[in-house]
Amino acid sequence: MAQKRKKAGTRLTGRIVLPGNPSYNAARMEFNRRFSKFPRVIVFCRRTQDVINAVKWARERGVLLRARSGRHSYEGFSAVTGGIIIDVSEMDEVKVDRKNMVAHVQTGNPLARVYRKLWNERVALPAGTAPDVGVGGLTLGGGIGLLSRKYGLTCDNLKQVKMVVASGRLGAKTIVANKKKHSDLLWASRGGGGGNFGIATAYTFRVRPISTVSIYSITWKWRDLEKVFPTWQRWAPSVTNRLTSTIEVASKQVGTIVSTGQLLGGAKELRRLIRPLLQAGTPVKVMVRTVPFIEATRFFAEADLNLEPKFKITGAFGFQPLPREGVRIIRNFLSKAPNKHSTVWCQSLGGAGSAVSRVSPTATAYPHRKAETIYELSARWRNDSEQQRNIQWVKRFRRALRPFVVGDYVNFPDLQIKNWPEAYYGVNFARLKRVKRKYDRHNVFRFAQSIPVGSR
Repeated sequence: MAQKRKKAGTRLTGRIVLPGNPSYNAARMEFNRRFSKFPRVIVFCRRTQDVINAVKWARERGVLLRARSGRHSYEGFSAVTGGIIIDVSEMDEVKVDRKNMVAHVQTGNPLARVYRKLWNERVALPAGTAPDVGVGGLTLGGGIGLLSRKYGLTCDNLKQVKMVVASGRLGAKTIVANKKKHSDLLWASRGGGGGNFGIATAYTFRVRPISTVSIYSITWKWRDLEKVFPTWQRWAPSVTNRLTSTIEVASKQVGTIVSTGQLLGGAKELRRLIRPLLQAGTPVKVMVRTVPFIEATRFFAEADLNLEPKFKITGAFGFQPLPREGVRIIRNFLSKAPNKHSTVWCQSLGGAGSAVSRVSPTATAYPHRKAETIYELSARWRNDSEQQRNIQWVKRFRRALRPFVVGDYVNFPDLQIKNWPEAYYGVNFARLKRVKRKYDRHNVFRFAQSIPVGSR
């Protein structure tokens, strides 16, 4: 009898971490330390079969599961108390096929490693700037970065995905989604968000040749906000699509405004292109230089280092520049920020010949194609006593800007958004629910803002 029972249940494989294990505490932690969840077990998968076994194990026992790659879910969606975390971060192969200009990338890779491996072959993938973000979740939500306006979102360069999905009553299997088979799942994997349909284990991306790029950084004092911010907003979408840029307004306490950007071109051309910014207000620090692309990724990664461990973030899209009233709201909120770590960050996405805007809002699950800019409002802190003050500040800030901005980016999730399906997915939500029904009809892959199973 004992043998029969053993046969009936799937065994977990891979590196298994249980409560009481010396590495459990480090293994359960999310990037956002605001969340502290206590899973029943964490499985670090090393091959696809480990993922299949973990999904089957969870289904057989009725245990909640979460998929995890880089731990960067802003709302802690990749962790769960009492359930199983299926972690793919040890699945980190990267293979470049330069002849066909594609890269085969397992989903556990952090961006820094992807950039490094691709750079060895002098190719690049348009992706984000934070070095330890996992390529797994980044891609499924869209993937914005400093090559976006020229080469599109990360998901626009996704040609194929391998995914472990639920199968039958208690099973799991691997499927491959590309243009020819399971094309609806490929569509949903291009902006539909992580952890909704299954657990992605490998991607095939189109890659681009790269060598040197030119980068800039301009710093102004806070008093120049009304001159600089409107100038950047008009300028950023109007310049060549070879230049993608950002602007970050720090709290009044810090007292700086910084714009950075990357051009596929030379420093001389970049100096000419940024002239309108240099003429706005009084820059106190200017840097323009040409560097190898890999060095540029490290330069932009520095902004994501040494941040406070707990944070609340929300996002939004700008379809036109903020009016004077919108800029005044930014000034008001950042002059009364809960602490010095609060910021407003924006990146250019659309405008002149942008590869992001050229794609139809329904061609992929990412619907925000016509947006000119993306916003990120963030508050960060260390002590729990500061938490409510910071969260409320972000909530009020979002509400104040609502007349001027639209929606939110699924990779900047915010549990305080009531109509999140509209905010993240807009016109594509109904189709995403149909894809969910087809590939996860039993709602195995679920969390606080997961796509619900649609009706027939």
